Amino acid sequence: MTRDATSEPRRADVIVVGAGGAGLYTALVAAREGARVALISRSPLAESASYWAQGGIAAALAGDDSPDLHLQDTLGAGRGASRESAARVLCDEAPARVRDLEALGVRFDADRSGALALGLEGGHSRRRVVHAGGSATGRRITRDLSALAAQDERVDVLERTAATGLWVHDGRCIGVLAENGDGHELALAARATVLATGGAAALWRRTSNPRGATGVGMTLAHAAGADLADIEFMQFHPTALVHPEDEHDGFLITEAVRGEGATLVTEEGERFVDELAPRDEVALAVQAQLQAGRTVLLDMREIDLARFPNIVSALGAAGIDPAREPVPVAPAAHYTMGGVATTLDGASSLPGLYAVGECGCTGLHGANRLASNSLAECFVFGHRAAHAALAEPDPGAVTAAAAPPTQGPSPVPPPATRDALWHHAGLQRTREGLEQLLGDPFPLARLIARSALEREESRGAHQRGDAPVTDPGRDGMHLTVDSGGDARWAIWR
Repeated sequence: MTRDATSEPRRADVIVVGAGGAGLYTALVAAREGARVALISRSPLAESASYWAQGGIAAALAGDDSPDLHLQDTLGAGRGASRESAARVLCDEAPARVRDLEALGVRFDADRSGALALGLEGGHSRRRVVHAGGSATGRRITRDLSALAAQDERVDVLERTAATGLWVHDGRCIGVLAENGDGHELALAARATVLATGGAAALWRRTSNPRGATGVGMTLAHAAGADLADIEFMQFHPTALVHPEDEHDGFLITEAVRGEGATLVTEEGERFVDELAPRDEVALAVQAQLQAGRTVLLDMREIDLARFPNIVSALGAAGIDPAREPVPVAPAAHYTMGGVATTLDGASSLPGLYAVGECGCTGLHGANRLASNSLAECFVFGHRAAHAALAEPDPGAVTAAAAPPTQGPSPVPPPATRDALWHHAGLQRTREGLEQLLGDPFPLARLIARSALEREESRGAHQRGDAPVTDPGRDGMHLTVDSGGDARWAIWR
């Protein structure tokens, strides 16, 4: 790689790293407020992890629903570990964000009368999940927002460019070091940097995520001095396709199909779980059947498959016709509840650095994410972070004198790390296994193990075989890991 040491850094008001739903929306909101935005995208626009998201946006929009009911469901799914103030913000503000997306041109599915068609998913007491193109919601939203970003003269889109380090001067993040597809390094300076790089589920061998979802933002932020939080909580989705070919194995089958009546059965046709229970409960029930030597199948034959065209297409490519045969499934690492510790406006512990979407952690999800709260989180907290970022001081006076950073640690784990996390930090964990992870060569894996060891209880997505009981003394407690690797407990108000 090469860098022109004499060149001035490129300047913007806000740098957004990541072009999934959270990054695109944050960039557009900031630009709408008059900001100059640099949007860094490792892949071409509309090819992010959000593109593959099958779930919808949870928002209390129905006449029989309310933010209070949405809040109750969110806190219930979080198993006593959710930050209530963050959950309240999400439930109160999600309806407005859906309306804003509509104003931006996103067309959500409607019923015959023209009203929004609201879906039911696990853990929800009401139909409140908004979709766009059925199970192609992520594809539709990222496509539409990508087009807007590409056309916005205030948004400078840097495609095929990866952030390789955060630029820190006098204890403040003032920009980013990046590398483009030609191997050239770029230094970018801004009043605020917003990480929207997605989660870390691809650190586990069996995953529903694209292979690049390895916690890039968390690695960059921690190396720069920012705190991480709740990283022991990895949600395992219960219905990921089991297939002998790697290109198909782990394909996610959204729980919206269970909301429409699909059932989970053994090979003998026996149902064994409430399909609409929260994900941690369903995933553990599926895992118990597998450990007993049974095959678990998702029976979709009685539902309207026309609502899930991309699922039918993907299963067809794998040689499976869900209209004729049940689909073999098993849990897979799916969603990172923890991430860069932030305020309710997305601000990290490092001034000038923000994190939104799956790479950030407001404490909203607690120990188990409620279905379709993740896309809502992208837009609710992306909106807040965009406004807060513009209040940061302009670093113009210091960037001329401050040398850009060197490249940060690699965010790509060795293959052995994926195996180790699956075996030692999977659905069921033990002290012995987690202690083995403390010696893993990948820094983020060691931090996950450190946090999982510290949480000596079983709660939601974190299940300890040697500590099978939930500790009520940890209710509402969040575990933060600082830049030195030290862990501390706190209640976040």
